[in-house]
Amino acid sequence: MLDSATGVSIGIAQGTARLQVRTGNLIANPQNVSVLWRLDSMATAGPTRDTLDVTPTPTTVDSLSDLLQIKTFAFGGPASNRRVIYSFTTYPDSGPVVTLFPRDTMYTFSDGTAAVQVRLHNGALPDSVVVTATMVTFHHAPLPGSPVTFVVEFRP
Repeated sequence: MLDSATGVSIGIAQGTARLQVRTGNLIANPQNVSVLWRLDSMATAGPTRDTLDVTPTPTTVDSLSDLLQIKTFAFGGPASNRRVIYSFTTYPDSGPVVTLFPRDTMYTFSDGTAAVQVRLHNGALPDSVVVTATMVTFHHAPLPGSPVTFVVEFRP
């Protein structure tokens, strides 16, 4: 929708729109524009604590945490395809013995959720890992509810 007084374009439905600018006889090429619901907030969508038992057994060692999952909320519908940045700190700082699986930057699924897992690698065993999930608004302000903090403890 175009506000003829100001020239501002306003998305009224989620999806893809085509925007073409013109003034007099000068007409620009049409551009595709993604229209997304405005983000409202984020919260945890599951447990915020997990404990991994890393004692070697004849079968296997548990080296992957449960899902560290968040859910986003938007005005008007699901907040899909939004960037969530996960970061972690190990305690005590033992170097890079953990990674986030599948990666540290995720995009929300169609239901507004995103999740990672902590993967433990060989090396000095940390006591715990604190993982934070952070999101910002379009104007780079922290999204209400952000960051969400998770704790993964390791039990030898």
